[in-house]
Amino acid sequence: MKKFFKLLLSVLFLAIIILLIVFMIKTIGFSSKQLAKVEPIEKLALDDSFTQRFVSSIQIPTLSYTDKVDTLAFQQLDTLLRQNYPMLYGRLHFKTINEFSHIYKWKGKDPSLKPVLLIGHTDVVPIENETAWEEAPFSGKIKDGYIWGRGTLDDKINVIGLLEAATLLMQEEFTPTRDVYFAFGHDEEVGGNAGAKSIASFFAAQGIQFEYVLDEGLVVLKEALDGLEPPLAMIGIAEKGFANLKLAIDLEAGGHSAMPPKNTAIGMLANAVSKLSNEPFPARIDGATQGLLEYAGPEMGLFQKVLFANLWATSGLIKSNLAKDATSAALIRTTTAPTIFSSGIKDNILPTQASATVNFRILPGETVATVKDRVTQLIDNEAIKVSVDEGISSDPSPVSSTTSFGFRVLQKTLQETYPDVVIAPGLVIAATDSRNYAKVADDVYRFTPVSISRDDIKRIHGNNERISVENYLDAIRFYKRLIENSTK
Repeated sequence: MKKFFKLLLSVLFLAIIILLIVFMIKTIGFSSKQLAKVEPIEKLALDDSFTQRFVSSIQIPTLSYTDKVDTLAFQQLDTLLRQNYPMLYGRLHFKTINEFSHIYKWKGKDPSLKPVLLIGHTDVVPIENETAWEEAPFSGKIKDGYIWGRGTLDDKINVIGLLEAATLLMQEEFTPTRDVYFAFGHDEEVGGNAGAKSIASFFAAQGIQFEYVLDEGLVVLKEALDGLEPPLAMIGIAEKGFANLKLAIDLEAGGHSAMPPKNTAIGMLANAVSKLSNEPFPARIDGATQGLLEYAGPEMGLFQKVLFANLWATSGLIKSNLAKDATSAALIRTTTAPTIFSSGIKDNILPTQASATVNFRILPGETVATVKDRVTQLIDNEAIKVSVDEGISSDPSPVSSTTSFGFRVLQKTLQETYPDVVIAPGLVIAATDSRNYAKVADDVYRFTPVSISRDDIKRIHGNNERISVENYLDAIRFYKRLIENSTK
C-alpha cells in the first residue's frame, strides 16, 4: 500500500511539473499582437473653425421618434452640411435615400479595387430631463475644454469628423486609389429601417461589395482592464443580436382574490420570469471576447498574462471574475432582462391574462431561434405562449476577421494617431447600423475614435453628453489618416 501511495504521489508530482511547463511554454509564446515598426505621425494643426462647425451641427435637434420624423430639423441639418462642406457636394457623387439619409461617393483611380465604406448616423435620442443637464442639451456650449450636447458622442462626432477629414484631403488635392463611400442614416436610434437598412439594400442591388465597412462602436477606454496600464482601443469585430420575447398567458377563468386557486395567471408568469432570471445563459469565452484577451494579455502584468495565455485551463476562473460586473458579464453570455410586466385591472380580481416582455442581447454563436427554444424549454409550461417581436429582432452579426486588410488598416492608423494605446478586437453589446451591412461586406468594424473614461460611457444616451475639444479634433485626424491608409 505504501508503494502505491508513493507511486501516486510521484505521478501527481510529475503531472504538476508537466502542467507548470505547459503554462510556462504557453506564456512565453504569448507574444504581442501590436504591429511592429509603426511610427506615430505628427498631429495636424486644426483651428477653431473645425470646432465651430461641429457645434453648429449639435445645435440642430435631429431627434429620433418611432412614429414620426422631425422633417424641419433634418432639413436644417442638410442645409448646414451643404453650407459647411461645399467642396464635398461639388466633387462627390451624392444620393439621397428616403429623404434624409445620404450616400457620398468619392471616385478612386483604380476601379479594380474594392471600395471602402465609412458610415454614421445623424439622429440622436430624445432628452429625458433637460433640467438634469449642466448645459442645455442642444446648446453646443464649449466649457472647460468640452463641447456639450446631444450627439457629441453618439453620433455626430463620426459624421462631421468624416466630412472634415474628406474636405482636408480634397484641399490637399488628394485622390484615393479606391472608391470611398460615406453613408449616413437618419433613424439609427429607432432601428435604422429607413436609413441604414435601405442604404445597404441599395448597395446590394447595385452589386457593390466593400473591402470593409466602419461604423460607430467601441472606443479608446482608459483603465479598461485590471492589470493593463495603457488605454485600450477596442475595434468591434462583432455585435450582439437583439430580441424581445413576449410571454403571455390566457386562462379561461379568473375569479375573486379571496379564493385564489393554486395557479394564477400572474403567479405562473412570475414563476416563469423568475426561472429565466435565475438560470442565465451559459458563459463562453470565444470569438471577439477571446480576441480581446489574446490581444490585451501580452501587454499586461505577469499574472494576467499567465491567465490569458492559458485559457484552456483558466477560462472558468476568468468567466467567474467577468461575471461579477454587469458590463463584463455581457461580453460572455446572452443576457436576460425582464423589462415589461402587464396584468390585472383591480386589486380583488384575479386576472385571466398576463404578459411579460423579456429582452435578450444575443451572443454570437446563438440566434433568436435558439434563444426562443431555450426559453420555452426552461419555462416548461404549455399555458405560457412564447413569441418573438419580429419587427425589431436580429441575430448576432458575423464575426469579422482580425487578419484582413480592414483590421490591419484600422490597427495601423490607431498606432499612428494614438501611439500610447493597446489595440484589441472587441464585442459590441449594443445595436448599431452596422448590422445591416453584412450582405455587402465580409468585414464590418465598429469603432469611434475618442478616448474616454468609464464614467463618460454613461453619458451616451444619458445626461450631460459631451466630448473634449481635443478628442473631437483627434477624431478628424484619425479619419484623415484612415482614408489615406485605406486608399494609397
